[in-house]
Amino acid sequence: MSKRRFRRPKLPTEPVTLAITALSHEGRGIAHVDGKVAFVDGALPGEQVVASYIGRRAAFDELRTDAVTLTAPNRVEPRCAFAAVCGGCSLQHMESSAQIAFKQNFLLEQFEHSAKLSRSAFTILPALQADAYHYRRKARLAVRMVQKKGGALVGFREKYSSFITDMDSCQVLHVSVGSLIPALRELIGSLDACYDIPQIEVAVGEVDATDATAFRVALVFRHLQPLSSADERALLDFAELHALDLYLQPSNAESVHRVYPAVGSERLHYHLPDCGLTLAFHPLDFTQVNASINRLIINQALAHLALTETDRVLDLFCGLGNFTLPIATRCAHVVGIEGSEQMVQRGMENAELNGITNAEFYAANLCESLTDKPWAQQAFTKILLDPPRSGAIEIIQQVAAFRAGTIVYISCNPATLARDTAELLTHGYRLKSAGVMDMFPHTTHVESMAVFERID
Repeated sequence: MSKRRFRRPKLPTEPVTLAITALSHEGRGIAHVDGKVAFVDGALPGEQVVASYIGRRAAFDELRTDAVTLTAPNRVEPRCAFAAVCGGCSLQHMESSAQIAFKQNFLLEQFEHSAKLSRSAFTILPALQADAYHYRRKARLAVRMVQKKGGALVGFREKYSSFITDMDSCQVLHVSVGSLIPALRELIGSLDACYDIPQIEVAVGEVDATDATAFRVALVFRHLQPLSSADERALLDFAELHALDLYLQPSNAESVHRVYPAVGSERLHYHLPDCGLTLAFHPLDFTQVNASINRLIINQALAHLALTETDRVLDLFCGLGNFTLPIATRCAHVVGIEGSEQMVQRGMENAELNGITNAEFYAANLCESLTDKPWAQQAFTKILLDPPRSGAIEIIQQVAAFRAGTIVYISCNPATLARDTAELLTHGYRLKSAGVMDMFPHTTHVESMAVFERID
């Protein structure tokens, strides 16, 4: 019996004119064609656009804007020449205040839908914003040799595609990295291993707390085959010329190792001047990509925790101590919990670096029961949560059981925040306030903070 081959439906070749009525959660314009929903990349509500088909599904079509014939008042000219193609940004054509309004509305919709909370049920916090360009200090750049493009491509992938954007600059990467793209393309193209380097991990650290213009850049080159001595020399020369920290990541080994400079600590640093702290991190450690917004978030979290010298605080999903150590400067004791043993070690390292003695760090699987953990037998007056996109539903009931007076929840996914909020509401808490923080300008990523207080 022969198998029937699945064939994708042919896409219409003629452009269509569409009236955009709304914006999807992915930042695409919403229109209708013959009663069918159409998602239109690069279009804004209130616009009329000419668009071409790029995909068809049973429930909806996907199109890309070719021309705007009726322009929305919040449309702006993207600063980046590659914004229409590159997947690193999706909203550069939208004015910044409109982007924030879009993100805030998404958050509020999630509270209404999952937690059944009207917009008047809690205080909406002012949105946190900082520089919208050259903010990104962590990134994973894709690499590929494409001869028909003239050599190596280095950058973010194209929208809705596995292809790499043919770009020679970037307006969201930290300027010390974005300016390196042409040189990196030339470097990759010159290597024997030009087809065997699929990605470069980027991390930017601060050199001095008193000098906002001094930075140190680390590049981690992943290579699928051993490098020739000539390639190693070329990479070393490149790192020395541009004053970079150079790391190699062989595909057949777990160890990432620094090869330049040959001496010194394998750490970058960022500073929290309002707290008098310096935090060290390895280039592959998780850190927030937007240092300016991170500082604002920390300050806002501290303000809503309203810490006193008698408070005992629990910081769940603590990472390397981004919140734990600022909290430690204002309370009696803080316990940081993280799933990664390596990050727990980093937290302890940062506590020692800053002379902090009232912070403890423990490793624990925060998707499992906490009741058998020795640290969970302690009493905590306040709690901070900063979970991954999947949220913290597995432990919300146990978090509520601590009966802390205040819970501050940092979220990178409004849907899971709203879901977890609904659970907290059933365990004696009310949502006091919530708002968004623009961690990733020009994208649809929504970072938010919610503050809960115990009512029973």
